[in-house]
Amino acid sequence: MQSVSEIAKAIVAREGGFVNDPDDPGGATKYGVTIHTMRRLGLDLNRDGRVTTSDVKRLSRAQAEEIFIDHYFRRPGIARLPEPLQASVFDMYVNAGSNAIKILQRLLRQMVQRLDVDGMIGPQTAAVTKAAFTAAPDHLVDAYGIARRNYYFQLADRRASSRKYARTRAGGKGGWIKRAEEFISPRYHLSADQFRQRTASWG
Repeated sequence: MQSVSEIAKAIVAREGGFVNDPDDPGGATKYGVTIHTMRRLGLDLNRDGRVTTSDVKRLSRAQAEEIFIDHYFRRPGIARLPEPLQASVFDMYVNAGSNAIKILQRLLRQMVQRLDVDGMIGPQTAAVTKAAFTAAPDHLVDAYGIARRNYYFQLADRRASSRKYARTRAGGKGGWIKRAEEFISPRYHLSADQFRQRTASWG
């Protein structure tokens, strides 16, 4: 099983370097750390009294890894989840914040588990997740990964400007879908035909 540090390094590698895509609500981003996160944390790296795009560009890999481990793993309580599930939830939390937990909570409710969908890992969510994993240890991680993939598809269904993250210009799987499928067993990956059928309504 990967360590938290190894997972954080993999997330940083997956996220890539500096980008400032006008279609991305996160704004200027480097290694997956957005300017909004840096402002919230007060990371004025050039010490000019403001957190701007310049500070985002100065962010190092090591700083990004530290931010992820502290603010996206430890503080949300991801360590309270079953260990095989942690990497996928951690990766999704970096990408989608508390929606990562809500996806899990909705999945558990579909499994007839009683809990609130509040985006927080409290005692109830931790206990219910542990029980669900104990009951279906070979399925919960895949089920969560598939739920992640569906979340991305639903975002792209609703917002045309987000479709470029889910589907390439050539019509293949985009970064969002590939990212989700990294945490899903190969037998549950969509084939090229299945993917084309799922995205056909996008035009």
